[in-house]
Amino acid sequence: MGEFWDEHDLSDYWDKTRPARADVDLESEESLYAIEKGLSETIRREARERGVSPHTLVNLWLQEKIQKLKPQSRRG
Repeated sequence: MGEFWDEHDLSDYWDKTRPARADVDLESEESLYAIEKGLSETIRREARERGVSPHTLVNLWLQEKIQKLKPQSRRG
């Protein structure tokens, strides 16, 4: 299916679409952590350049870092 959309544009098929409803159960928790002002400014700038919110960028970066740490923590 992905190959089809690589070569086609949704606007050509828009009249064939129909509304859809999706229920999403997101588990999130808001936690606040103090960070240095310069780091905060860097995060905001990087997020803006990527077109995402600072919250999203920090979450992505932390998830990536934790994934990299997991194999190391298992070595014991």
